[in-house]
Amino acid sequence: MAKQWAPNQVAELMRSYQEVCVVLAAAELDLFTILKSRPLTAAEVAKAIGGDLRGTTYLLDVLAALELLVKTGQHYSPAPGTVDVLTTGGPHAMLAMAQHQANCLRNWAQLAKVAKTGRPVRREPSIRGEAADYAAFIEAMDNVSRTIAPELVGKLPELTFTHLLDVGGASGTWTIAFLKRYPKVKATLFDLPKVIPHATTRITAANMLDRVRLVGGDFMADPLPPGADLAWVSAIIHQMSREDCRKLYRSVFAALSPGGQILIRDHVMDATRTKPASGALFAINMLVNTETGGTFTFEEIAEDLKAAGFTGADMLRMEETMHCVVRAKK
Repeated sequence: MAKQWAPNQVAELMRSYQEVCVVLAAAELDLFTILKSRPLTAAEVAKAIGGDLRGTTYLLDVLAALELLVKTGQHYSPAPGTVDVLTTGGPHAMLAMAQHQANCLRNWAQLAKVAKTGRPVRREPSIRGEAADYAAFIEAMDNVSRTIAPELVGKLPELTFTHLLDVGGASGTWTIAFLKRYPKVKATLFDLPKVIPHATTRITAANMLDRVRLVGGDFMADPLPPGADLAWVSAIIHQMSREDCRKLYRSVFAALSPGGQILIRDHVMDATRTKPASGALFAINMLVNTETGGTFTFEEIAEDLKAAGFTGADMLRMEETMHCVVRAKK
């Protein structure tokens, strides 16, 4: 039975962007880092960010109204628990993801235009600049995966392999998770050259650099490094068309040793493409941000893997989120 909506529910949904905008603006301005050392007045915060006093005051007041800040007299300080999430360096830090989501929000705001034209939004850098935006994106991938990666890898069936190829491995979050569970294996992390320094930093901090080869390149243009017997393709295929997915799968197939396996982590949709809802929403994220990206059904993924030479595609793990895992063999 279809959901019966009340008028107030629709109205509440229409206004739901407002609180999100407040939190993401605070993240873009890095307000919680500025405030974490000591309480400051609006004038002091405005000076720190090089901002307008009226605009800064209104933003601080609404953050206090939402109980993300505490206002005492004319001074503002972070509410308990917020610094841990909205600054960098802590075990629960999500600042980079918030900054990345602020960029996504600007694109989502143009959804009607994108739906009508079929063209993604033209990307514009945030107030932080293009380089900072990209760094936030790479860091955001770790923000969302650092707790999920060891948990998911730990729940997968025992895998037999000696060398992992992490395709588009970003800063190494998933590589590290696999190497922790399988202490005798080695890995190759392949990603764009500008990403490799981020991976070097994280993998060095994990004391695993002696087990990881870091290779820079474009997986849509360059051959993948050969010799691995397990390829991990995580949160990549949603960026591409099915034709490009097949091209990537063929490249992975060529790089894998005989008998090797590919594991694909991503959203997997049902036949109606309406479930899970998180996958349908993520398809919109790809609509506004990419030329051809989207989310796929298991049948589509399996068909494309078969076209690339893989066999025996199966659903290794099914979830309501992006943490589904499809497996196939060479």
